[in-house]
Amino acid sequence: MYPNSLKNLIESFKILPGIGEKTAERLAFFLINEDEEKTSFFADSILQAKKNIRKCNVCNGLTDNDICDICSDDLRNKQVLCVVEDPKSIFLFEKIGTYNGDYHVLDGLISPLDGVDPDDIGIEKLVKRIQNSNYKEVIIAVKPSIEGETTALYIKKIIEGMNIKVTRIASGIPIGTDIEYIDSMTLERALIDRKEIE
Repeated sequence: MYPNSLKNLIESFKILPGIGEKTAERLAFFLINEDEEKTSFFADSILQAKKNIRKCNVCNGLTDNDICDICSDDLRNKQVLCVVEDPKSIFLFEKIGTYNGDYHVLDGLISPLDGVDPDDIGIEKLVKRIQNSNYKEVIIAVKPSIEGETTALYIKKIIEGMNIKVTRIASGIPIGTDIEYIDSMTLERALIDRKEIE
């Protein structure tokens, strides 16, 4: 019932998470009624992000350079490393503004039931980075789930004997909740109240 170009635009919006048929139609109609300058900027932003955004060579976070701004910032605390499960988590902590250390992004969490082993999430790169740095503390900031607990305990076991304190962000984040849905105050409290893994 729609012209092919409009139909393709609606189908493209439906690819996005949380976008159903009605929302996709609404977004498509909104865009075709906008002026060409705005729609060109929108389309170009998508293409440029897809073309330029890549993983930082140091922390695995998102950047449009070889090394991200955080890793290249000499004013950050180079004695603390916060380990997260995805690049989005870095931006969540940075919005809070109370953490000033380094980050390291894993490629997911250990999940034996899903066939995801430590080798699959880049633990080796994390260990090499820790060995080649002067970190005094490693904060594990992954979601409080079975996979998160498994990953945290594995990391603690791997770096035992390196004279590094291993902590985990404190409770206050409900079990099974994705970290991206936590409000800033709860996330800040959890970071401040982190505890050493026993």
